[in-house]
Amino acid sequence: MIKTLLIIGSILSMNMALATNNILSINDFNTPSAAALSIFENTLSSIQDLRTQQKATPENIKGLIKEKLLPNIAIKFSTQLTLKKHWHNLDHQQQQIFQDYIVKSLIKDYAGALSSYDKFDSLKISADPNVKRKDDKSIVKLSINLNNDPKPIRISIKMIYSQQWRVYDVVFSGISLIKTYKAQFDSHIKRKGIDSLTKKLIKKLAQN
Repeated sequence: MIKTLLIIGSILSMNMALATNNILSINDFNTPSAAALSIFENTLSSIQDLRTQQKATPENIKGLIKEKLLPNIAIKFSTQLTLKKHWHNLDHQQQQIFQDYIVKSLIKDYAGALSSYDKFDSLKISADPNVKRKDDKSIVKLSINLNNDPKPIRISIKMIYSQQWRVYDVVFSGISLIKTYKAQFDSHIKRKGIDSLTKKLIKKLAQN
C-alpha cells in the first residue's frame, strides 16, 4: 500500500516538471484537476523511456527525482504540516534540517518504489469533477488504472498554488505521506523531545 502511494506521488510530481518538455499549453495547468490529469497523462512515456533504454537504475531514478520531482513538491509547506505546532519553535537552521531530512527520505522512498515497479504497459486516468478548492489549496480525486487492472486505484492529490500547482501530500486508502512522517516525528518528540529528534536527524543526514 505504501509502495503504491509512493509510486503515485512520484508519478504526479515528476511529470509536473517533465510536462514543459511535452509542449503543453498553459491552459493545461490553470486548474488543479487539469494539471493533475496533464501530469499523469504525460508521465508514462518518461518512465518507459528509462526502461526501454535499460537505464532505470536506482541511481538514474534518484537523479531524475532530484532534478524533476523535488522542485515541484511544496517541501516547506509539507514540513510545516508534518511538525505542526513544533515548526514555529524551531530556528531557521533547525527548520532547514527537517526540510533536508524530508527531501532525503522522499528521494530514498520514491527511488526504491520506482526501481521495484517495472510494469507501466498501459495507463488510464480520470478526475472527479467535484474538486475541493479553497483559496490556494485544492484536493483532486483521481481514478487510475494501471496495466488494464479491472480495479482502479483511487487517490487524493493535495495541491497548493505558488506560481504553479505543487503537490504537498498524496492520500491512498486513508494513508497520507504527511501523516506517516508526522507519526514518526511525534513518537520521538513525546519520548525524548524536539531537540533530541533534531540531533537524530542531523546524524541521519550525515550518513550516506
